[in-house]
Amino acid sequence: MNIVKFSDVSDKIITVRDEKVVLDSDVAALYGVETMRINEAVKNNPDKFPEGYILELSKKEKTEVIEIFDNPKVKFSPAMPKAFTEKGLYMLATILKSPQATQTTLAIIEAFAQIRELQRTVAELSEAPDEFQQKSLMQKGGEIISELLGSDLKTSDSETSIELNLAVLKFKHTIKRKSE
Repeated sequence: MNIVKFSDVSDKIITVRDEKVVLDSDVAALYGVETMRINEAVKNNPDKFPEGYILELSKKEKTEVIEIFDNPKVKFSPAMPKAFTEKGLYMLATILKSPQATQTTLAIIEAFAQIRELQRTVAELSEAPDEFQQKSLMQKGGEIISELLGSDLKTSDSETSIELNLAVLKFKHTIKRKSE
């Protein structure tokens, strides 16, 4: 069994129609099954996937996904890809039963929780009254970003600077890692 890591999931989360989603082919890869199996599970359980749980991409959206993410499974598939929202992924977890499915579901839940936490932190940062609180929130945001980008990066003594420019607010955090 392949253990799915948090960074494996966070790399697959994209935005479609202002929703954070994971494409069906990426869900299948995370769960270690064929895309066809994921779509069968949805087809066999329509009551578990009401509107808002799964989005079927339009031709235009499919083209945009291919251009931005260069996803070969989407590019060469004749079918229109489906995109699972967070709620759709949770519901899928109730259907798929295997040790890898459980690990994948846990990683998916963690990834979405971290993204929500980062959104809250950035919102708080723009309203922080003093410099100490701003620095504390910037550190917290940097730690979350570091986790989202992958905490298992292999580096020698080095620094990575992450800079977000949010219109009126500039956020910069430096991450230092030492090789072990």
